[in-house]
Formats: sequence, C-alpha cells, structure tokens
Amino acid sequence: MSATASVPVPQDVLTLSLTTQREALDAQSVQTQIKTALEQALAQAKRSNPDQALEVRTGHFHVSPRTDRNGKVSGWAGSAELVLQGRDFARLGELAGQLTTLTVANASFALTEPQRQAAQSQAQSQAIALFLQRAQEAAKSFGYAGFSLQEASLNANDFGGGRPPLMAMSTRTAAAEAPLPLEAGVTTVSVTVSGSVQLTH
Repeated sequence: MSATASVPVPQDVLTLSLTTQREALDAQSVQTQIKTALEQALAQAKRSNPDQALEVRTGHFHVSPRTDRNGKVSGWAGSAELVLQGRDFARLGELAGQLTTLTVANASFALTEPQRQAAQSQAQSQAIALFLQRAQEAAKSFGYAGFSLQEASLNANDFGGGRPPLMAMSTRTAAAEAPLPLEAGVTTVSVTVSGSVQLTH
C-alpha cells in the first residue's frame, strides 16, 4: 500500500547569478578585464550590504583560448561570476540592478532548510494518517477487524512551481540600474508512505 500527501510552500530564498564575458587577442587582457569588472561589482555589493543580510560570493572565473578552423589559437575568452543569495527579494533585485559591470545570467527560487523541513514534517504526518486510514478501510472491506503494520518506508520530494523570473541580458540600457522585477513561486513538498500490512481478526 502507499499514500502521498503534498504541502504547497512559498519559496523563501533567491539566488542570483551575475556574469561578465570578455574577449581579446591575449589571455592577460581578458583576465584583466573580467577581474576588473568582478572587483567593481564585488565592491559595490559589499557597500550595499553593510549588515551582511545578503550572501555575496564569487563563482566561476574562467579564461580559455579560442581556435580557428585550423586549430590555431586566434584569441582568448573569459568569464567570471558573482552570486547573490538571500531572503529579501526586493533588496536583491535592487542590488542586482546596481551592478552595471555584470549582467544577470540566472535567477532561481528555492526553500530554506527550515522551511523545507517544516513542510516535510507536515506532509509526512498527513501521508501517514492517510496510509493508516486506507489500511483500516482495506481491512474492513475484506472482513477483518484491523491490521498490523509489517514494514514502511518514507520518500520526500520537492516540486518547484515557480517560473523563471528573469532572462539573461547581453547589454545594458539606460534603465539598467532599475530594480529587477522578482516574484517567488510555490514549491510543493510531497511525502509518500509505502509499506505492507497484515490484516487481523
């Protein structure tokens, strides 16, 4: 037998990935350009986050050669990433709009661990109650007085219901410093109880 219960939970943490990409004929120029862009963005992020309520960290930093059709190095390309994370969506959107040396490459909403655990606990209680109810109904339908639980297992899953809030922007406009529009979705936390019961008289 099995029973599943689901609990919808508002997503409460946002992660923004901002990147910059540069190309040049030599690796040193590329490295200098993306390093400068990243340092400027990091400094601005720290100034706008004095209470450290938002998590600010660097991500990937990559420089690699570009080759022509003959396999010869024709130039260099590089990219760097800055990651912003937190629960204050409005503040994150405002900060991301201020970082003019980087562009938003990805935005994703999720659940904090306390939020996920609370939802799983609630869904688990509901799933167990439903499992026991079904077992009792099955026993009654077969003409038995009750049942004894033989074995059981629990399985939890999260299903995001939110849509991607942003598209990557390749160029900056005059309104680039405007706050980014961000809206969280809902994640459905589900727990399934599976097991076997023995019907008893």
